[in-house]
Amino acid sequence: MSEEITAGQPEFKNYGWRVTFAGMGINLALGILYTWSVISKNVPDDWGWNEDDKSLPYMIACLVFSLIMVPAGRLQDKIGPRIVATIGGILVGLGFLIASMTTSLMVFVIGFGVLAGAGIGFGYASVTPSAVGWFPPAKTGLIAGIVVSGFGLASVYAAPLSRWLIITFDFRKAILILGIGFLVVVVSLAQLLKSPHKVLQFIMEYGDVGRLKRKAMAREKAIAEGKPAPSSKKEDYTPKEMLGTVQFYMLWFMYACGAGAGLMIISKLATIAAQPKIDISLGFVLVAVLAVGNGGGRIAAGMLSDKIGRKAMMFTCFVLQAVLIFLLSRASGENALGTIPAMAIISALIGANYGANLALFPSITKDYYGLRNFGVNYGLVFTAWGVGGFMLAKLAGAMYVKHQTFAIAYYGASVLLILAAIMTILVKPPQLKLETTET
Repeated sequence: MSEEITAGQPEFKNYGWRVTFAGMGINLALGILYTWSVISKNVPDDWGWNEDDKSLPYMIACLVFSLIMVPAGRLQDKIGPRIVATIGGILVGLGFLIASMTTSLMVFVIGFGVLAGAGIGFGYASVTPSAVGWFPPAKTGLIAGIVVSGFGLASVYAAPLSRWLIITFDFRKAILILGIGFLVVVVSLAQLLKSPHKVLQFIMEYGDVGRLKRKAMAREKAIAEGKPAPSSKKEDYTPKEMLGTVQFYMLWFMYACGAGAGLMIISKLATIAAQPKIDISLGFVLVAVLAVGNGGGRIAAGMLSDKIGRKAMMFTCFVLQAVLIFLLSRASGENALGTIPAMAIISALIGANYGANLALFPSITKDYYGLRNFGVNYGLVFTAWGVGGFMLAKLAGAMYVKHQTFAIAYYGASVLLILAAIMTILVKPPQLKLETTET
């Protein structure tokens, strides 16, 4: 960029790192969703819930979370992240309060599944768009990875904390305490969120102003010579334009497979660990180990995708996840895969590959469809996360009730992951062009 152009740019204070770490902190609170396997395992027996019933609050929370991302993302694009994240914190607190006052499955679903799920969606929708807008495109993967790593790392503290609260007090009081804590944390950190000024956002997204100036001059020269002006690739898509591209549906399917497989394991990990053939009583430890992988995988995948490309990273994660889930289906007390060290390694790697999705898909959505409508556009892509999680968690719960094994769910998830890997080879950036101008 020339000195003349640099000198002509207005100066703006950059709050990028403040917003990034505030967003990470909000996600650390909202990631309580990933401790559901520990919470559900400690639902009192006299409540009469079977394993399929215990899947329902989690499945509904995932579905509502993903669906609310669309209106929450649009609201974030229009009014900014602070108010949207504050609404999220209030809804999570209210949902946990209602859940703590009942033994009814349906009321618990309304509290934890609907209200808390909606609150998580409002909070999550506000943090990534506000953070990535402060940084140039070359850092999109890294910043997205850092922000969403909080959600993945939450179980490192939330799983043992939830278990301690349930043992020390009781199940219902533990839910109440968690709800109050998350309300205070999310609402407080929401006040630190801020969207970049539109001019600064433009500079970050299209920082090479000299390049833009040269393109404009080439266009003007072509028109002056009576030639068609060179067309330009469209940078920012409206939601309607995005839905008109085949790439959206390819990305949606890939996201549903990758996220659904990981969410299926997360929702049932404590039960998987407690099966007689594996005989691991410390399921909450595996949840915490998976969470470390989940959080670390988001940062690592985001950074690597900035270097080697989003598609290469996606392909690697999908194939490796398929192999890991197949290995999990083979784990038994009669072989080395069923030992605590092996299960810990498998859990951590499954968490890392699952977490990679949460860094890669917002990044590729921004790459393909731009930043201007990123909140609502990613919200639409993110519905795949909820649908995938709902369907595969439901499959796992139903198969366990019927057959007392997760084997069929494991095989189904592995096949879907291989299909997603194949699709990464086929998907290409959308090619919608700006209209050309002729004399």
